Amino acid sequence: MQPCGQRITGFLALSILCISFHGLAMARDAQLTNIIVTNTRDDLLVYLSVEGAFTPKMEEAVKNGVPASFSFFVNLYRTRGMWFDKELADLTITHTIKYNSLKKEYAVSRSWDSGSPVVVQSFGTAKKLMTEIDSLKVVPLELLKKGDRYQIQAKAKLSRITLPYYLHYVLFFLSLWDFETDWYTIDFIY
Repeated sequence: MQPCGQRITGFLALSILCISFHGLAMARDAQLTNIIVTNTRDDLLVYLSVEGAFTPKMEEAVKNGVPASFSFFVNLYRTRGMWFDKELADLTITHTIKYNSLKKEYAVSRSWDSGSPVVVQSFGTAKKLMTEIDSLKVVPLELLKKGDRYQIQAKAKLSRITLPYYLHYVLFFLSLWDFETDWYTIDFIY
């Protein structure tokens, strides 16, 4: 028979471990989808979206006024076989969502979109704006050589939330809805 203190300590450690694994499992659910590399007459473009980025806890926090930011990382390399690949672009794009409870509207800022924040009433529309990148200009086509091999890598990550110091004690569970996708790679010949 174990003393009561050891059982409680063991139960507490098991509970923390389960919560941690649950948080990791939730983080692995987010993934990049619909990645398309195409071009206009002048530029190389990327389209992509993230699935599974919004967990129920995250949705609740955003609806309660906690801002959230996603960072997208897009890299372009010219692959050179036996040589090191040459980096042609290293882009970091940030999307931020903020809810205004007085006006009952969501403001979504997208760093690659030169306009002011997009303001919408629907949370579904705001989530779509947060999780999609539409026609991101990666590089001008004049930097690419016909017949050469290239590689685009992309990844998405929920940026850490910075809360007022006194809320860190109350909302420590927010770290459980962090996510980061794997790197996704597309090889192509221009």
